[in-house]
Amino acid sequence: MTFNQERFDRLIQKLEVFANKQPRLYKLHVAFLATLGYAYIFLVLAVTLTLLVGIVFLMLNAHSVNASSLKGVLFLLAFALVLVRSLWVSFPPPTGLPLQSKDVPNLYSVTNEISSKLKAPRFHHILLTNDFNAVVVQRPRFGLLGWQQNYLIVGLPLMLALPPEQFRAVLAHELGHLSGNYSRFGAWIYRQRLTWYRIVEGLGQGGNEVSSLIFDRFLTWYSPFFNAYSFVLARMDEYEADRCAVELTGEQNIAEALINFQVKARFLERYFWSSIYKQVETEIEPPKMTYMAMQQALSQRLHQEITSSYLVEALTRKTNNADTHPCLTDRLKALGYTLNTQQELTIFAPIEISAAQELLGNRLGKFIEYFSQAWREKIATPWRQKYVDFQQSIATLKDLNHKSQKQQLTLEEASKRAFLTFEFEGEEAAIPLLKEIIHREAHHASANYLLGQILLNKQDATGIEYIERAMDQDSSIVIEGCQIICYFLHQQGKINEAKSYQQRVENYNDFILKAEQERYNLRQNDKFKSHDISDIELNKLCKQLSHYPHITTVYLFQKELQYFPEKPLYILAVKREFSWLEGSHEADNSKLVNSLLQENELPGNVFIFILNNDLRNMEKKLKVIPNSMIYQKKGKK
Repeated sequence: MTFNQERFDRLIQKLEVFANKQPRLYKLHVAFLATLGYAYIFLVLAVTLTLLVGIVFLMLNAHSVNASSLKGVLFLLAFALVLVRSLWVSFPPPTGLPLQSKDVPNLYSVTNEISSKLKAPRFHHILLTNDFNAVVVQRPRFGLLGWQQNYLIVGLPLMLALPPEQFRAVLAHELGHLSGNYSRFGAWIYRQRLTWYRIVEGLGQGGNEVSSLIFDRFLTWYSPFFNAYSFVLARMDEYEADRCAVELTGEQNIAEALINFQVKARFLERYFWSSIYKQVETEIEPPKMTYMAMQQALSQRLHQEITSSYLVEALTRKTNNADTHPCLTDRLKALGYTLNTQQELTIFAPIEISAAQELLGNRLGKFIEYFSQAWREKIATPWRQKYVDFQQSIATLKDLNHKSQKQQLTLEEASKRAFLTFEFEGEEAAIPLLKEIIHREAHHASANYLLGQILLNKQDATGIEYIERAMDQDSSIVIEGCQIICYFLHQQGKINEAKSYQQRVENYNDFILKAEQERYNLRQNDKFKSHDISDIELNKLCKQLSHYPHITTVYLFQKELQYFPEKPLYILAVKREFSWLEGSHEADNSKLVNSLLQENELPGNVFIFILNNDLRNMEKKLKVIPNSMIYQKKGKK
């Protein structure tokens, strides 16, 4: 039910041109597609109910009930139930710590003020979470019938990271999604996207053969088109929401908020939390007031090397069709904002009063304590285990050092010794050990990569050669390796050379995106080949499969890949028993797939799908792959 990715990308490009030239006409096209899908389903439902009433009427007039009529009634009832169940789409309420207006009056005052100015609906609930984000959610109380509940979900880390005026710009952007006719229409279409994903799942994964026959051809045509049309509208809505933020807070505030968001998100993930988890080396219990430490870290000026590195990384990312959000560079360009060195220094200046301090007031301390305690309780058990592992690592390093004085270590032992030495004793102690490994194995990826980073940190350009050698051996480090080299070259003033690595990152990002897309879907024209799983692993897998009574047949094979073929994609096609009265069982199918994904121990990525009646042609194709059928329930042929 999806396009070939290249075809989807071409369609997106054409639709973006159409939407930019004739936005009103484009919205009419999207609205028509949204209503067309419902019209088709309700038409099928109406025909089904008409036939049902007709048969019952004929039975009553004939004053007799025969077996054929009764079967027809039962069949139509079952089919109608499948349709109704698929259409009854529920949206669970979002989770978070509810905030009351009496506790945080400043936050409610700001959101109400922005809502009034943008003519947006007010929020029924404001939730506080531990995410570095802010988002608006509209939840229909009665599924397709609507009656929206409006939620504003704000992350405490984001409020700690931004000054009040920038956070106000973020709120204006989020409320911009609900303001005016354009954005309300976009919000409605966004909900339809989510609704259709669930309807397609309900109708497309069922074991009801007639349901598949009636809807498969329509959904095969409709789903990709509606996805593409609504995708472009969702991206346009992001730009529109940015313009709403500009009208209320000014170009500078929304632009600086976007930049701060990208940089400080990376700071928290890679630096702050890394420093927190490093305490496991000496402390058996996790720290008590983590979010207090976060508040202190985010209020200070971040180190210029860190901010510059993260900013370069954010600016090199390109807009792609995996996400409706435009990239940072495109959003700044649309705002007409140009970043210079002086502005960069201003953006990352110390925060005197954060948005959290101003808008949460005297309740901030309670919220910091609440999230600190929640994090501590969640992490306590794995933290203690990590502490034990760390102590064992220290003992391992001591043993390896002692052993190296008596005999030459194996390459694996030497690598472990070098990395443990780096972790516990620092760069200088690790350098000779890493060079010794590379002398023995010139293309040792991890040793080359670590040594290259250490040398570049010392402003030694020979580190580039080591990182290049590592990237040749391990494709997973190409992006990070290029970014490290790019940052070093910027420091050295070699801008042109740095740009070549930036371009390499962009090209490789495209390459990765295509690889992900290649692994995300199965298409009729895909080529498959036999798996290369050992008999031991296969027997273990079959034993796991035998625990599922509904599974009758399982095929295992590989997809032939164009991108990163050295990283295989294994596919499990599972055939299960269904009763025609049981309907689609989409929830059971999803549960089964998730369970198999969690339990299997296959190397590489695994794609699992259920072989339904509408996939008979696919099963015929699988049977000709040598050794593809790995499991068949006893008594089934």
